[in-house]
Amino acid sequence: MTQRLLRTPCAQRRLLVQAGLASLVCSSAAVAAGAQRSPWPRGRATPALHLPTLAGETWSLASQRGHGVLLNFWASWCEPCRSEMPALEALAARHAADGLQVLAINHRETDAALARFTAAMPLDLPILRDADGAAARAFGVRIFPTTVAIARNGRAVFSVVGEVDWGTSPARQWVAALL
Repeated sequence: MTQRLLRTPCAQRRLLVQAGLASLVCSSAAVAAGAQRSPWPRGRATPALHLPTLAGETWSLASQRGHGVLLNFWASWCEPCRSEMPALEALAARHAADGLQVLAINHRETDAALARFTAAMPLDLPILRDADGAAARAFGVRIFPTTVAIARNGRAVFSVVGEVDWGTSPARQWVAALL
């Protein structure tokens, strides 16, 4: 009986529309389902952070007080990390006037690996080097990508483990709280 109902063009279109709507609902829920957002542990201090940029300058978290900051810990071998980069760049561009700083902290990769990655996928985001993994350890990062949100007062607010589409409603709300 079901096969007979799907033979009409109208029934087939209806099924396709329903499937399309279901995928939209699932994709907006993917931020919550695929990524794990956790509040920063109460009583845990925000680690100090001083890392070199690709240009060799030193970047400091303390110098960013007054700005919301997203620290995205990633590696070029990590597919979800690479997939998330365009959404992070769009987020940074969308909130540049609001003072949001979005930084990509590369985890323990060589100069050659970073050069290959940036040649293949040029980024507008500042890239910081965590050459020995100490910054990732200090922030409790064990899975890539992980993003840590820092409020304007310099305190960590939450972390998100996993790939996030930063343009979806839940993620926009998370960022709005920083601004």
